[in-house]
Amino acid sequence: MAKEETGQATKRTAIGGQAVLEGLMMMGPDKIALAVRLPDGSISLEYLSADKPASRAAAVPVLRGGVRLFRQLVIGVKALLRSADLMEEEPETEEPETEEPQTEPIPVETELDVTDEAEPLADSADVVPSDEKASKPPKKDSGSAMLYASAALGILLGVGLFILLPNLITGLLNRVLPIGEGYGFGGTVLKNLIEGAFRILLFVGYVALTSRQKDIRRVWMYHGAEHKTIACYEHDLPLTVENIRPFSPRHPRCGTSSLFVVMLISILLFAFAGWHSAIINLLIRLALVPLVAGIAYEIIRWAGRHDNALSRLVSLPGLAMQRLTAKEPDDDMIEVAIEAMKAVIPEQSGRDEW
Repeated sequence: MAKEETGQATKRTAIGGQAVLEGLMMMGPDKIALAVRLPDGSISLEYLSADKPASRAAAVPVLRGGVRLFRQLVIGVKALLRSADLMEEEPETEEPETEEPQTEPIPVETELDVTDEAEPLADSADVVPSDEKASKPPKKDSGSAMLYASAALGILLGVGLFILLPNLITGLLNRVLPIGEGYGFGGTVLKNLIEGAFRILLFVGYVALTSRQKDIRRVWMYHGAEHKTIACYEHDLPLTVENIRPFSPRHPRCGTSSLFVVMLISILLFAFAGWHSAIINLLIRLALVPLVAGIAYEIIRWAGRHDNALSRLVSLPGLAMQRLTAKEPDDDMIEVAIEAMKAVIPEQSGRDEW
């Protein structure tokens, strides 16, 4: 019998992932894998290679938060675009062969590069090369530029929707009904609390609305499969559907928790920055985004390494939000999560410790 989800985990892994279209991207200490359920029912398994940031800032506390956030966003965009490509690819029509029906999903292993250097496909019996892709001329520069542009656009949209827009709404409200006038710093804090409340409402509303779409809901189900599979691994159980199924689709060390920490940190930092004209407020908030992300990263990193009342309090808002963003998956989704997870587990024991 599998351990219950309330059982004590034997380890805490740094392996994490991202749900994509009909699949999962998992990031381990050495490998990044993308597993997608294809329209024919098989599972495509591909490896994404990404150079770790060479910048010294990637190792400096606080600064490393912003660097790693952008790197993960680039890889996440690559995985999402690739999953969309896989879902649109037409199955190859070859001469029919008399083979026994397959009951198990077949991982199709290839390797993709998210850097400027293309790597050849690995020589393996499981690899299914594509003649069409091989015949296309490489688009190294344009492909890399598109990835970074997409990641930058994602950051700009997130900043605009969840940082700048709440400030504009609060500013307009302040014109109609002056907030905290005559109370000095206390009035500034009050304005930032109201701005933070708008930010949280916008975020929760955005997630709730998008979750009504069938495709997005399936993404949340794969998100739940990721969490359940990681929990099973942390309980040192074999990665099987039967063992994974009892675990909760919610996990304390999830990116959703980090978003709430970012929102709370922004309230504090923006309060100390004061309240100025709309343009100055927007510029200050843009300038403070890397610092907010860096501080939030360090808090989440600390919370992930400790199990006490304070660390559980840090994770609590994210766990509540995961009721929207991490749904109960079906067994087919768990099978995809297993393939992605197995592909990134390091050979050296303990190398993936949080």
